[in-house]
Amino acid sequence: MTRVAVVEIDGCLASAAAITHDVLATANRISTTKRTRFEVTTLRYGPRRRAGRLRGADLVIVPGLGSASADALERKLATPACRHARDMLVTAFESGAMLAASCASSFLLAETGLLDGKRATTTWWFAPLFRQRYPKVELMTERMVVADWPIATAGAAMAQMDLMLAVIARFGSPALAKGCANYLLLGERHSQAPFMAINYLASQDPKVARAEKWVRSNIARDFTIGDVAAAVALAPRTFARRLESICGVSPIQFVQRIRIETARSLLETTRLSVEEIAGKVGYAEPSTLRRLIRRETRHSPRHFRSGG
Repeated sequence: MTRVAVVEIDGCLASAAAITHDVLATANRISTTKRTRFEVTTLRYGPRRRAGRLRGADLVIVPGLGSASADALERKLATPACRHARDMLVTAFESGAMLAASCASSFLLAETGLLDGKRATTTWWFAPLFRQRYPKVELMTERMVVADWPIATAGAAMAQMDLMLAVIARFGSPALAKGCANYLLLGERHSQAPFMAINYLASQDPKVARAEKWVRSNIARDFTIGDVAAAVALAPRTFARRLESICGVSPIQFVQRIRIETARSLLETTRLSVEEIAGKVGYAEPSTLRRLIRRETRHSPRHFRSGG
């Protein structure tokens, strides 16, 4: 029996909290042995309530905080509810509990310092803020789940589903996790990359925004990374550092993302052939475009043409 505490902080994502309880309940329902069952306690923190002391938990799960913007997230992290929850997480960890959080709740784990020197992921659109606040954490934005036990983190909102399957696999068994996925119709997803809007990330820095606009305007041309850096008056190394800080990608990945995003849009909205689209987004060989689309999305170009 695994003792699980689910920490719900006032305003948390209701869907993420529900997913947490649903997956644990499903695991208990289909488990064939007592050893792989979960005993669940819910702790709630809010302006007028503070959860009691946590005792004996094997795992503490924190669903997403539900903050819609970076400013709102920073304000929430400073609230008494989050401060109390943070202290509780430290105490639980020091007592032997493992920790798991998704979406903006990864910030709460990082606030404890327990992620310093470790790998983690979070909501992709909060990645620049995470890097700024927690430079000692190795942020892997593209990963849907980073399960480096005794701490696991997951990406945006519905990544709570993926996190819970990782929890079931770790504390139950891989077979039980697969059973839950089949029962609840949950597909296996490894990366946030197909969902990341590079234009949203780029808009948070004037130089990177100008670079994105330049790439889109010159997308059919054969240009170098040096050309992009020069267009925004930055040295190539400075440009690379700026991109890593804001978007979490290298200059080559930055250009590839824009080209693949444009190609996907053309596949979905036109009847142009893959060969024609490849030329329009700067690839002389259609095979290169096919390979990159498959690598980034795990689908062939035909998937986007047919609507899946």
